[in-house]
Amino acid sequence: MSRLMRAVGEPLVPSRELTAVSADGSRLHVEVYGPGGAPALVLAHGWTCSTLFWSAQIRELAGAGGYRVVVYDQRGHGRSPAVGPGGYSTDALADDLEAVLATALAPGERAVLAGHSMGGMTMMAAAGRPGFREHAAAVLLCSTGGSRLVAESLVLPMRAGRLRTRMTRAVLGARAPLGPVTALSKALLKYATMGPGTSPERVAECARIVHACPRAARVAWSQVLGELDIVPRIRELGVPTAVIAGTADRLTPLVHAREIVAALPHSLGLTELTGVGHMTPLEAPEAVTAKLRELVTTYVTPTARDEEKEQTV
Repeated sequence: MSRLMRAVGEPLVPSRELTAVSADGSRLHVEVYGPGGAPALVLAHGWTCSTLFWSAQIRELAGAGGYRVVVYDQRGHGRSPAVGPGGYSTDALADDLEAVLATALAPGERAVLAGHSMGGMTMMAAAGRPGFREHAAAVLLCSTGGSRLVAESLVLPMRAGRLRTRMTRAVLGARAPLGPVTALSKALLKYATMGPGTSPERVAECARIVHACPRAARVAWSQVLGELDIVPRIRELGVPTAVIAGTADRLTPLVHAREIVAALPHSLGLTELTGVGHMTPLEAPEAVTAKLRELVTTYVTPTARDEEKEQTV
């Protein structure tokens, strides 16, 4: 029986904790929630976040939902150790996801894979990998982009151009420590990453997660994201893929989501969340959880798996 605690405010206790070892030897902290053998989801968090970012989805899907939810800390985040200067890249993201899938899922087992922000970029980076194709039944991309992240960012209220791009790069890649969570830091975080109607409780939760990210990993990944260009890999996402984005997202504005949908070979469409910012799984947990449940029901339930087997016979 799962030891997951379902009540809001109580700690989440995984059924299992695992360690995945990536291609370069990096170790990744993995948590599994929910009953063994249940339909599975694998969730990848974004830049400066951790497994805690998916708490709402874990409670709903692995608790009353009866699904098995796998989450992991991206390298340098949460309980996954930092790596050397050359260990941060989109290829590393793909390597890490393949390692997590091989560690947490049975051979040939298919699951819904979802990624927020850098986690979505992880899905796109891994799209052509054998491990991804073995295990991905469907994908959900939340608040993410494939290129021009700095140039399209609306974090700084300036006219688009070289100056805004240069200043945005400096802000997002700042080496200064974030320091303690304060009223000012929460206000700045809300402005940059969340919609104007986000509750103080959710802003505070987001701030606790982001401020816990080690500075070295935050800076290293900001440099990778600043040069990101994985648009060609989007076309390798051959599984059914849904996209969710907030209309008030300043970090990855809707232009990115629309470009991704246009490039997908098997798009399930774009869900636009009015007034929601960049942190969609935390800001609009009901909408994200509902989409995940829909994908699992359609593509991973026993009925869906049986139909898939019949089609291949």
